[in-house]
Amino acid sequence: MTKSYQVAGHVFNLCLPDDFPFWDGLDAYRPFEVPLDAAPAFTLEITEEPVESEGMEKMFDAPTEDGETVIKLYRGAQTWVFEMSPDARVRTVARLAANADFSRGKLYFCAHSRRAELFSVNNALMLLFAFRTAGMGTLEMHASVIMNGGRAFLFLAKSGTGKSTHSQLWLKNVPGSELLNDDNPIVRVHPEDGSVKVYGSPWSGKTPCYKNLVADAGAFVQIRRCPENKISKLSLFESYVLLYTSSSGLKTDSAMADGLHATMESIAVNCPCYVLDCRPDDEAAMVCSQAVL
Repeated sequence: MTKSYQVAGHVFNLCLPDDFPFWDGLDAYRPFEVPLDAAPAFTLEITEEPVESEGMEKMFDAPTEDGETVIKLYRGAQTWVFEMSPDARVRTVARLAANADFSRGKLYFCAHSRRAELFSVNNALMLLFAFRTAGMGTLEMHASVIMNGGRAFLFLAKSGTGKSTHSQLWLKNVPGSELLNDDNPIVRVHPEDGSVKVYGSPWSGKTPCYKNLVADAGAFVQIRRCPENKISKLSLFESYVLLYTSSSGLKTDSAMADGLHATMESIAVNCPCYVLDCRPDDEAAMVCSQAVL
């Protein structure tokens, strides 16, 4: 069975066996489903042929803690292989083989359970989306996003620092606020007019918020814990660094990095970026909203 989805204007296909038992676990994709009549940016399919990384060059293997997703990336002559696990304490549950430009991926399940297979499909789609669209003016970001007044405000920080908490404070204290996505929104620079748009996605972390909506980018706000609430605007260089550290993609690969850098530069030039030093309280939302709205 093949289904087609569109996220941030990019169409992709998911091909699963007709007897795949866990389609109901992929309900987050339903708001993004489109007819099978457009050429996809990429296609993901399941394979029963084992995918191996032995002998390939390791490109990425970041340290992780217990409870964090593990992703390892290897490169061959014309192939990329991702190894993935939902937890540093769990061995690899799937391997994803992608062709040179990430337009086609084949996913091999190393572990067979509902949790493992759904985790693998979700992560494979996220990885292919981020890597395939890196040269298309698109960033897959780690952020929580609030919409207000037709604009989107992205809160960025390390996991556990308070992105989601700050979004909840906006929902409580700033009238007209709506949660767009709580973990992985998509930001796209449109080449025809240079506009920067923020899109919902099927990937929203632990908060089920899968909205096929779009808004103009209002501001990017770095959240930092602090005993007092204060906000300041970032310089162009500081803005670029914030975007760089908050977006997905292989920045050590020259071809991919060129696309990512161009997108981040355009966003930094055209969208205001701030740092909010704050407590997790109502006043923090008021200080932030008064500065960026």
